[in-house]
Amino acid sequence: MVDLILLERVEKLGQMGQVVKVRPGYARNYLLPQKKAMRATKENLAYFDTQRAQLEAHNLERKSEAAEVAAKMASVTVVLIRQAGESGQLYGSVAVRDIAEAVTASGFTVGKQQIVLERPIKTLGLHPVRVMLHPEVGVTVTVNVAQSEEGARMQAAGIDPLREIDEEEEAARAEAQAAWAAAQAEAEGPA
Repeated sequence: MVDLILLERVEKLGQMGQVVKVRPGYARNYLLPQKKAMRATKENLAYFDTQRAQLEAHNLERKSEAAEVAAKMASVTVVLIRQAGESGQLYGSVAVRDIAEAVTASGFTVGKQQIVLERPIKTLGLHPVRVMLHPEVGVTVTVNVAQSEEGARMQAAGIDPLREIDEEEEAARAEAQAAWAAAQAEAEGPA
């Protein structure tokens, strides 16, 4: 285990300024290169104490900027058009890169590392997705996965396009059966 001083809040680990023990790989591969932490040596502890006020002010500034963006971004819905089977199952899945690109196209710059996807999106429909704008500020955007722009509009209005198609097919089938039955009755009638 390695002792580190956190330079910002890290989810499920600790707050800024806290000394934590982590596995060497996590420190070497993630926390240190991302500048989220520094090794907890005597020199670094002394340096952190002198820089603490400046780091906290900088963090507070970034947090307030992220909160402003989050307020504007709260009602964002992005549409992704994908191919899917009759049951609504996608051929493949929606990746965090696709979501990040769609949110960026809607006017908010986000990277794929900011998208928090609990599990892959593999079905058509409306899916809430978390976007972390700052370690302490997150916002939920809606990802509308549909087969077409029209399908996306229907889903946004609360109508299931697949059910609509099934109902139309069922009505057409019933109409065809009624027409066939009428033709049968007409053919048998005069004879």
